[in-house]
Amino acid sequence: MIELDRQGDVYTMTLNAGENRWNTTFVRAIDEALNEVAASQGPAALVTTSASEKFFSNGLDLDWVQRPDDYPAAGDRAAFGPEFMALMSRIMTLEVPTLCAVNGHAFGAGFMAALCHDVRFMRADRGFMCANEMQIGLSIPSPELALFKHKLPASAFFETVQLAKRWTGPAAQAAGFVEQIGDVETLLVSAQERAAQLAPLAANRTNYGDQKKRLFGEHAAISDIHGAAYMLANPDQYAH
Repeated sequence: MIELDRQGDVYTMTLNAGENRWNTTFVRAIDEALNEVAASQGPAALVTTSASEKFFSNGLDLDWVQRPDDYPAAGDRAAFGPEFMALMSRIMTLEVPTLCAVNGHAFGAGFMAALCHDVRFMRADRGFMCANEMQIGLSIPSPELALFKHKLPASAFFETVQLAKRWTGPAAQAAGFVEQIGDVETLLVSAQERAAQLAPLAANRTNYGDQKKRLFGEHAAISDIHGAAYMLANPDQYAH
């Protein structure tokens, strides 16, 4: 389901569950992989990608959400919300540089996960990133809105959350929230090379992680209110 490999200072976490839809089992598997990254010492960086060339992540596991008893392997339905939000917060504030190589569609929760990384690379020729809640009649929770606001330029933010815009790689790069685009054969290697460049920033894990928390955590420096990571970790405080 989740494969973690290390080459030099670069960890590569590969999502390997088909469409990589989010349920409690999937969340816990990623959290366990992050434990290994966090337990390391010295320079390091993390690249997240998918084994599928069609889907980076196709969002929430809707079949399980609607009929959890039919999919016991997907885990405890009641635990999903808080654990998913806490995982997004953890990725956002991880004490090493994080890069996301989006090599296929990233919808809903998959788009959220990509935005929680420090840097995004995306496939140029196919695949969309999209927050599709408006299309399916759902309201976006306030912590998720905060994440999008912190990570997207203002015009892209509104198009994303209110107009459900589907972002191609070139459009996302032009908007400024994807650093580099490329073909599927070279995307991961390019992301790993960039990760190796950034890995020395994590030589001082405390410093790297602390600044992320000051950017995105409680009383966030960039907004002077609670940041997206704090809100994701405490969603009960933000009923909508």
